[in-house]
Amino acid sequence: MCFRIERVRCESAAGTASAFSIHGILCCWTPPICASWLSCSTDGALSNVELARRVHLSPSPCLARVKALQAAGVIARHVALLDAAALGLGLNVFISISLKAQNKASLAEFEARIAEHDEVMECYLMTGDSDYLVRVVVADIGALEKFILEQLTPIPGIEKIRSSFALKQVRYKTALPLPGHRTLRNE
Repeated sequence: MCFRIERVRCESAAGTASAFSIHGILCCWTPPICASWLSCSTDGALSNVELARRVHLSPSPCLARVKALQAAGVIARHVALLDAAALGLGLNVFISISLKAQNKASLAEFEARIAEHDEVMECYLMTGDSDYLVRVVVADIGALEKFILEQLTPIPGIEKIRSSFALKQVRYKTALPLPGHRTLRNE
């Protein structure tokens, strides 16, 4: 789904003013308030009352706008992000996988099978040397070996598996970069 932030003109008895619309839903009047609306993407536990305070709305209209963003598919879901290391999952591995054939049936079979494994955090169909890039989180090398030998290699059609280990996570975020957001803040 395309995500739009755009400037709109609002007319009322008080006159005409500029406002900002997020995916066609009027959300904010000024760039700083628009940034506050978008702060809910970095703090899923932000209460409606606190969000309403930040965007200068009463709680009821604020909740109506959040529900409209949910209905439009802009807000997909609310989750709690767990710390992998605190759960004993200290090994972050990127696995490049090449398939023997790149037809629709082979791709669909691989995608269905790889999605069955909880260790798989992300899986991308790629261009370039390999067909898929898979991010796996496991406890240690032994768990990785078990995952590769017992769960990954039995998937039909795999030709080549190459693993790379993350030495350090330099940046990890879940909040998406919003088109036009930086421009709006600087106006």
